[in-house]
Amino acid sequence: MIRTQGHWFKDETGRTLILRGVNLGGSTKVPFSPDGASYRREGFYENRSDVSFVGRPFPLEEADEHYARLKAWGFNFLRFLITWEAVEHAGPGIYDEAYLDYLYAVVKKAGEYGINLFIDPHQDVFSRFSGGDGAPAWVFDAVGMDVTKFAPTGAALLHQILGDAYPRMQWVTNDYKYAAATLNTLFFGGNDFAPQKMIEGIPAQDYLQSHYFNAVKQVVQRLKGLPNVVGYDTLNEPSCGYIGQADLCDTSGRIRVGYTPSGWQSFQMASGYPQKIKIYDRDVLGEHLIGEEVINAERASLWKEGFTCVWREAGVWEISASGEPELKRPDYFHAVRGKPVDFHRDYLMPFCRRYTEMVRSVDAEKIIFIEQMPGNPSPEVAPGELGELVYAGHWYDDMTLFLKSYIPFMNYDVLADRVILGEKNIRKTFARLLNSPKQDAIERMGNIPTIIGETGIPFDLNGKKAYRTGNFRTQEKAFNRTFTGLEDNLLSYTLWNYTADNTNARGDKWNNEDLSLFSRDQQKDPRDINSGGRAVRVFVRPFPIKTAGEPTRVEFNYRSGYFVYEFKGDPAVTQPTEIFFPKVHYPHGAVVTVSDGSFVIDADAQLLTYTAGDLSVHRIEIKAKR
Repeated sequence: MIRTQGHWFKDETGRTLILRGVNLGGSTKVPFSPDGASYRREGFYENRSDVSFVGRPFPLEEADEHYARLKAWGFNFLRFLITWEAVEHAGPGIYDEAYLDYLYAVVKKAGEYGINLFIDPHQDVFSRFSGGDGAPAWVFDAVGMDVTKFAPTGAALLHQILGDAYPRMQWVTNDYKYAAATLNTLFFGGNDFAPQKMIEGIPAQDYLQSHYFNAVKQVVQRLKGLPNVVGYDTLNEPSCGYIGQADLCDTSGRIRVGYTPSGWQSFQMASGYPQKIKIYDRDVLGEHLIGEEVINAERASLWKEGFTCVWREAGVWEISASGEPELKRPDYFHAVRGKPVDFHRDYLMPFCRRYTEMVRSVDAEKIIFIEQMPGNPSPEVAPGELGELVYAGHWYDDMTLFLKSYIPFMNYDVLADRVILGEKNIRKTFARLLNSPKQDAIERMGNIPTIIGETGIPFDLNGKKAYRTGNFRTQEKAFNRTFTGLEDNLLSYTLWNYTADNTNARGDKWNNEDLSLFSRDQQKDPRDINSGGRAVRVFVRPFPIKTAGEPTRVEFNYRSGYFVYEFKGDPAVTQPTEIFFPKVHYPHGAVVTVSDGSFVIDADAQLLTYTAGDLSVHRIEIKAKR
């Protein structure tokens, strides 16, 4: 059993838990059948309602293999991905019962391996059809959009259309392009910003949220009773769309890479008016304007016959007497009834309250996990407002992620907007940056636990060199920076990600991302549980699973296997402390030194059990035998 107490996770005996695991899995963003890998153009539009996610994250017949591997790697907790599309792809209110049956079976199977999890209704930039994943295609139909016109109107950058020419890590720019930005605005704030927009006689915001809630409700109902389901995430990386934007003509304050339209330019392109758009590139020194390009020279409109731009209907812009678009209210999304809006306070938190009520109306004991877009402070939550709550913010080494390159002596501090030089400074910066979500959870959210819901590195660093040489030392060094920051802050985490069908050629099957800890292409010996793992010795790490007290220090050197753990004992806790003791690092055993008390090692179970003595602070030191 996992519960929360202050800013720690606890078990039923009062021991403090540190949760270690993965996101399962990367390819869950796309259909299993027909193969929805984002590089595939065929059937993308034609089969948009006739798909199946049965088999995501892996076929049920493969579940034992993958869960056994995850368990052997010490992962005791999963962020288990689903999507709205997986549940309700066929049409409004039509639920995929076969998928729900499969989901129950594959989640139940995880419990057989002692693996707990929380469900993540995943989305990126709203939907597959706006360049990411999440919502089904019929949502766009419901508001009057033609998804086949998103690419020519610049409303979305699509891997399915560009194929191998798809630029590195530019899917994130869809967040401010018209399709995703408009739907996110309607989803969270339609009642304020587009009150005229009705769907089947229902305000757009209410219609969209109610369908999302009801889709997730099918999952909660189906999984109720499974003891390894700890709780539910609200929505992956919820985006504000246009909400809060002070000037629709301004592009500052966002990731500018590739073609970068302003909101106003996006409105015009979506309605058939060509625009000259600035194009940016990014390198270690930041962003650079490299040119301009006319988008939508063909004057396509993404609106179906009988529909028009919702923002034109709302009075944000109009067609002038000369027949040209004219922006009337550049600050339209900045304030409502004269009061400046705050996305987290005014839109995200009301959504989270309704979502929490829905989940607990079905399964009252579930923990709710809440998050925001990376790089932003957490929402503010009053103590106890949502009952048992966990902050599941995300954190990435952005320079390594976006450049797909490891630079040993340099990194970037995104909060301070400055370059960091030197390994010691990088370690200090990562520790400080990873402390930020933990402090937010304590100070802004009512002293609740934090789990880093996503963190990871691309394994296709430096032009996929490791795939040719078999040498993953660069990945180990890059990844260890993140792990050190996590351990410095005693954080729980779920790594991004484990993709069962990852390949060296196509990565995680989504937008050229390749962050999976496992790939069949690295699996040389199927009899070896570690075969297929990438940089195994850096992500398989000893750690305190259950502590009879409060953790105060974790330190690990993945090269030598040296491990130190210190904690303050709690005399009220009678059960022993358990430490994951991985064979990867201790194949020949280890020399263990303890401050007091006694210990027992079960090498087969990869477990060190420590019973404390009379000291108030306890120390366990492990040195690998060579």
